[in-house]
Amino acid sequence: MDDLHFYTNPQSRGCIIRWMLEEIGVSYETHVLAYGGAMKTADYLAVNRMGKVPTIRHGQAVVTEVAAICTYLAETFPEAGLGPTRGEKADYYRWMFFAAGPLEELVTNHEMGFEVPQKRQGMMGYGRAEDVTATLEQALLDRHYVCGDHFRAVDIYFSSQLIWCFNSGAIEKRPVFEAYADRVSDRPALKRATRLDEEALAKMKAGAA
Repeated sequence: MDDLHFYTNPQSRGCIIRWMLEEIGVSYETHVLAYGGAMKTADYLAVNRMGKVPTIRHGQAVVTEVAAICTYLAETFPEAGLGPTRGEKADYYRWMFFAAGPLEELVTNHEMGFEVPQKRQGMMGYGRAEDVTATLEQALLDRHYVCGDHFRAVDIYFSSQLIWCFNSGAIEKRPVFEAYADRVSDRPALKRATRLDEEALAKMKAGAA
C-alpha cells in the first residue's frame, strides 16, 4: 500500500481532513506546519505550490482542496463505506460542491465583512444569504444525513461548512441545522480527530514558547 502523508495545521481546514482520515481508519503520517515560513519552504512548495494546507500525498499522487481530498479518499478506500451508492450520487456530488462553491463563498465574504451590492447579487454563486439558508434547510428536511439515512464523506465536508456558516452568523441558525450538527458531532472519529488536533496544537504552542 502506498504511504499516505497528511500536511496540516490544527487551526486550519485540515481539521476536516483529519476527521475524514479517522473515519477511513487507515494509517497516515501527519506533518504539522506552522503558518508562515514552514508552509513556504522549497520542500513543501514542491508538494503544494500554493503553500497552503491541507494537502495529502498518497504515493506519487498529491491532492489539495478539502472537497477534492474528501472525494479522493472516499473513492480510494471504498471499504470505509463513505462513498455514495448509485442512488446517492446526485445528492452526494451536488452538496459536496455546493458546500465548496456557494457556501464557502458566502461565509468567506461574511467573515471579511464584504457586502454584495444588491444589483450585483446575481453575479455571486450564492445570490443572497436567505436563499442559501432556505436551500440548506430543504436539503436536510426529513433526512438524517445529506444522502438520506447513511453517513457519507459529503457529510464531513458539508457539516463542517454549515457549522462554520451558522456559528459565524453568515446564515440563520435553524432547528434542522442544529439537529444535523448534533448527529455528526457525536461521531467517534470526529472526537478522535479533535483530540489529535488539540494535542498537535499544544505541541506547537509548547515549541514556540
